[in-house]
Amino acid sequence: MNSSLQGNNTRVYLVTGATGAIGKAIARRLAELEDSEVVLVCRDQHKAEQAVNELIGITDNPKVRFELADLGRHQDIRELAGRWTGPLHALVNNAACTPRDRRETPEGIEMQFATNVLGYYWLTDEFTKILKASAPARVVNVASYWAGGLDLDDLEFRHRKYDNDKAYRQSKQADRMLSAAFAEKLKPFQIAVNACHPGDVNSVLSNNLGFGGHETPYQGAGTPVWLATHPIGQETAGRYFEHLAETNCPFSRDELAVNALYEACKRYN
Repeated sequence: MNSSLQGNNTRVYLVTGATGAIGKAIARRLAELEDSEVVLVCRDQHKAEQAVNELIGITDNPKVRFELADLGRHQDIRELAGRWTGPLHALVNNAACTPRDRRETPEGIEMQFATNVLGYYWLTDEFTKILKASAPARVVNVASYWAGGLDLDDLEFRHRKYDNDKAYRQSKQADRMLSAAFAEKLKPFQIAVNACHPGDVNSVLSNNLGFGGHETPYQGAGTPVWLATHPIGQETAGRYFEHLAETNCPFSRDELAVNALYEACKRYN
């Protein structure tokens, strides 16, 4: 991955799920910033090329490009980190899926857990060395207020009846908890990790859950971008935000459960 376009003052952002409604809007708002370089991580090359061309056209920022990776597969993430050159100042974990029936990755992992949870874990873990070298740096985990029901004994719905809404809520609870776990581990290295709820946007994801949305994607991207760029996103760690404000998160305060989830994810390495 060539960062030859990068200048000394350039801030480099990586955004996952960047062809979706919120992901593309996050990438757009970051690309609109002066001296920003934005890397979109996508699964579909055609959609990725379209998104990059669209964003360059809208923002007039030539430093927008894409990388291909399936974020439900550890090997893809490991290879992405392995070919990365140069700094990374903010990792925005946004990619998510909500299949209506239970599906598995080629490795046999339930897809929502693999993409929405392990994807966040693997990306943060694999990019830790790069983030350390780029510090001060930050990780923004796009979670949700639609969260709860985590079952540490059945993370992949092997025993419970699969329901995409329950699986999604569990995954977003897990993202908030993993943010707390990584915040504790990475804070000494000047890497701040926080989680947030984006705006309520009408998207494929929300439609799969039976919801619409009353905000535009651009509005919905506000809090994730704020955490990726505002000093608050570097000064705080392990917190959860909604609508540009810190919000109480009981999930991330349960240290035993947070550590148990972190160790469970670690076993998938």
